Amino acid sequence: MFLPNQHPDYRKPLDLIDAEILGVKSAEDVERYLAHRDNHVPTPLHALMALAGELGVGAIHIKDEGFRLGLGSFKALGGSYAVIRLVLEEASRQLGRPVDVAELHAPEIRGIASGMTVACATDGNHGRSVAQGAQLVGARAAIFVHSGVSDERVAAIARFGAHMIRVEGTYDDSVAEAARVASEKGWTVVSDTSWPGYERIPGLVMQGYTAMVREALRQLPEPPTHVFVQAGVGGVAAAVAGHLALVLGDRRPTFIVVDPARAACLFETARAGHPVKIEHGEPTVMAMLECYEPSLVAWRVLSRVADAFMTVDEEDAVAVMNRLAHPQGSDPAIVAGESGGAGLAGLVRAAESPEIRAALNLTETSRVFVINTEGATDPERYTELVGKRPDAVLTRAANRTVGLHA
Repeated sequence: MFLPNQHPDYRKPLDLIDAEILGVKSAEDVERYLAHRDNHVPTPLHALMALAGELGVGAIHIKDEGFRLGLGSFKALGGSYAVIRLVLEEASRQLGRPVDVAELHAPEIRGIASGMTVACATDGNHGRSVAQGAQLVGARAAIFVHSGVSDERVAAIARFGAHMIRVEGTYDDSVAEAARVASEKGWTVVSDTSWPGYERIPGLVMQGYTAMVREALRQLPEPPTHVFVQAGVGGVAAAVAGHLALVLGDRRPTFIVVDPARAACLFETARAGHPVKIEHGEPTVMAMLECYEPSLVAWRVLSRVADAFMTVDEEDAVAVMNRLAHPQGSDPAIVAGESGGAGLAGLVRAAESPEIRAALNLTETSRVFVINTEGATDPERYTELVGKRPDAVLTRAANRTVGLHA
């Protein structure tokens, strides 16, 4: 399904608060915070020239977040950044003076952090980021996971010392339970989705994602003409689209939000013209995108700066996983998790449809940017869908790189 943005706010400027959260100054602050992370390096950007030729576009570049901060997902940028910000703000309040990130590991700051508990609901990746951030600063973390989260993903979060709490039902049920328990116990909710009265912290999470966009703009030979980004509650799509709109202005690319057809809360919100909660149906293989109600902050941004909304099917996502793992021509091998390649799947579907190509002005000169938002965060599931273990794919990619430079 494909839907041009028809919202009355389309192409209006961002709200001032959103422009501040996603603007250049805030993105620079995120990068300054990242400079204090021991394992921070920019993630790679790859050209997919063979695939671009097949799809009839000028270029495809993919940002590979499977290497981000040791967590294998772009979400490493959001939850942990928000946790660090909240700890430093609490330290500033208790000490009566501004506390900078350079003091993060000072004993008095860690002492304050040790009295804080951060909580969130997660499909997997956001919880890992929040738990990692809590471990980094010396705080406690309570992570709520719904019944559809695999044991492998739960274990990946628990290794950061987080207290894991299982919740029956869907992701949205776990969000509600996390908010309820945190309110009772005085914990701080660090959610990547927002609701009435709760917007600032999800805004900080989105702000963390802007570092990825700044890296990409430095790495790209030219700014993109088209960007396809997948959406769960919409946070990463809004962060990317909002930052690009603020930085590039009239030169901003055409931006397309891509939803799983089985969890298309942003698509249905765009169709309705206002945030809607959709019915929970058959689970999608794109587990990290299986959300049934959008973030209010994300929708506020996307209603203004997204140009179109579309959905992809289960087989589209799996086909992209396999294409990236078994590339053609000179394209590199890339490990993309079940949700990681959904934006690229949107491009493939758009390129194969004459109607969508025309609506998006997608031509042989178009420069397309997509994001592999996660690597194999569940290696067993990845192997089942691709037929190869992720380490075997990465070994092949390394061997191809050596061969190209021999």
